[in-house]
Amino acid sequence: MDAGGDATESKEHFVLVHGAGHGAWCWFRLLPLFRGSGHRVSCVDLAGAAGSRVDPCSVRSFDEYTAPLVGLLSALPDGEKVILVGHSAGGLSVTHAMHLFSDRIKQAIFIAATMLPFGYQTEQDIKDGVPDLSELGDVYDLAFGLGMDHPPTRVALQPEFQRMILSQQSPRENSALASILLRPWPAALSAARFGRGGGDSSTIDQVLRVYITTAKDCMVKPEQQEAMIRRWPPSKVVAMDTDHSPFFSAPERLFQLIVKLL
Repeated sequence: MDAGGDATESKEHFVLVHGAGHGAWCWFRLLPLFRGSGHRVSCVDLAGAAGSRVDPCSVRSFDEYTAPLVGLLSALPDGEKVILVGHSAGGLSVTHAMHLFSDRIKQAIFIAATMLPFGYQTEQDIKDGVPDLSELGDVYDLAFGLGMDHPPTRVALQPEFQRMILSQQSPRENSALASILLRPWPAALSAARFGRGGGDSSTIDQVLRVYITTAKDCMVKPEQQEAMIRRWPPSKVVAMDTDHSPFFSAPERLFQLIVKLL
């Protein structure tokens, strides 16, 4: 979904990438702020998201999951550069795109996001990047599209846990909207690996990176965010005192932080 105007009228072209279970819809409170400032905005629905019309169970690989973002970047006019903004697991798609299109990305902004240079290559990557919700018990619903003797093909956060994990500080009407639009996500997301398997990061390190932390996050815990920042330091770290979904709980503040990074 391209929510902006003519590129000639725009200051920057932002590409907003949602996290697991979300979709282009989750940026609805930021869109008028970007557009009102003259920026162009493209919101991507990754495969299986609400606007993609793809059954999450049918997505078999991370490449297939993130193909809509790859397609958007592939179609950019020669010489155009975008600012990628990834939330939560959307950070994996952003980093994957950095490997493929470093010359088309002006900046990458990670919001409470998984920031691993090569995806889930090691046990430490999994510890730092995969949400640990074990203290809450069984919070996920799994679907086995290939049969019970195969790994799950689809994952969903059970409705009763959604607000307390994702958006406990957000207006209740936003959490209600999310409860309607959140979808299961492809289990293939947990197999995200890209680049050279832990080798040379010189290509992606050409892209300016900024991390926005969320101090009250119950999904990607602050200590996980800090661990990823330590292991792959970005150019700048900006702090927010919010839940996992600052686009709901503090959209004006989030917008102000982003535009100040330009």
